[in-house]
Amino acid sequence: MKKKTLYRDPKNAKLGGVCAGIAEYFSVEIWLVRLIVVSAFLFSAGFFVILAYIAAYFILNKMPEKREWRQSIYQAHNIKKKSWQSGHSAEQILENVSRELGDMDKEIQQMEAYVTSFAFKMSREFSKDS
Repeated sequence: MKKKTLYRDPKNAKLGGVCAGIAEYFSVEIWLVRLIVVSAFLFSAGFFVILAYIAAYFILNKMPEKREWRQSIYQAHNIKKKSWQSGHSAEQILENVSRELGDMDKEIQQMEAYVTSFAFKMSREFSKDS
């Protein structure tokens, strides 16, 4: 089993990316983590919440770009089973996949049009002689 690592997520950040990173780590909605942090600040020990947030900002590493890319793909195809979980509804996932397949179809059509074109044949013939 792969070990998860907690990072700051500056891409989805409002202040420093700490709440966004925690939300990604636990696979919950970002708004829920922010609500918990603000509630803890207002109704509890506000000084300690601010201190913990600042400490987490400096302790946690920024999310690597490769992980951000994987996270964005995962979020686009992640089905939400409970209201507090991160992800999309089944209808939104179906729309995302349909749109992606349509984009791939257009790219394949463009590639096929180029490969069957006269310009491609001429380019290939000239590159054989070199």
